Amino acid sequence: MSTFQIALSNVLLTLLYIAPGYAACKLKKASADHLPTLSAVLIYICSPCLIVTSFLNMDFSWDILGQMGLFFLVTLMLQSAFMAILYGLIHGKYDDARYRILTIAAVMGNVGFFGKPIVEALLPDHPEAVCFSAIFSASMNVLVFTMGIFCLTRKKEYMTVKAAIVNPASLSLYVALPLFILGARHHIPEMLLNSMRLLGNMTTPLCMFILGIRLATVPWKTLLLRPFVYGISLCKLVAFPLFGFGIVSLLPLPAAFKASVLILSATPCASIILSLAEIHHSEMELSANCVLVSTLICFLTIPLLTLLL
Repeated sequence: MSTFQIALSNVLLTLLYIAPGYAACKLKKASADHLPTLSAVLIYICSPCLIVTSFLNMDFSWDILGQMGLFFLVTLMLQSAFMAILYGLIHGKYDDARYRILTIAAVMGNVGFFGKPIVEALLPDHPEAVCFSAIFSASMNVLVFTMGIFCLTRKKEYMTVKAAIVNPASLSLYVALPLFILGARHHIPEMLLNSMRLLGNMTTPLCMFILGIRLATVPWKTLLLRPFVYGISLCKLVAFPLFGFGIVSLLPLPAAFKASVLILSATPCASIILSLAEIHHSEMELSANCVLVSTLICFLTIPLLTLLL
């Protein structure tokens, strides 16, 4: 099976998880009122288990650890550079919150929830690629909790070192990395590992279930007839991954490293953008639409981008 077919089948399978949430909401068995609880389970239980078990699925080697450190630096620089380019082009329009959303939504993606199963399917002989999704999530969260919140609020007090290094993704890495280095996978009871894997494997279906509920609460006319949303989605799904892959393709890096950058950069807009918008009461509808539209159309863009591999 070609990389295009593998990517297409896995993206479509992931998108199918939206259907139960959508149906449950339409049938009045679930509502948007349930989302804070489901999101908390996703962020504070399932996602950390996914990150930790991704590392526990590999034996330690200095080479892999070095690749992870490099992947963190490269993805942090790529995201920062693309945001800086956007900021330089549109900061004069920052009084309009839509352009501040554009700056962050065009870079920050569902690299863990959405990206992990795709890189796992496309790179089955490279278990480190699964960990790259966790590393990418960590580098993204450095920007989410600094520049991301600044773009939403325009308050510089949110841009602190503490916010950059203390967040759910980074805390999970602080647990996962020592366990990986110490070879803890050989000492943790298999029953406990399987329980953690089960919770981690719930991450993608639960994320899509939440998006399904959100989709059921948004009028289709509002969702599909906002050109600005498509502009943001194309920046995230096409421009940013091409920018990132174009740079790493020029560097002497392993093929799996470059492929992971491309695939993970091409994931749809991150759900956390919507969460931050809700917390700070800034462009909540636009944020929701960006997440939903980019998720719905990535079944076209991700498989096409894999043709570059």
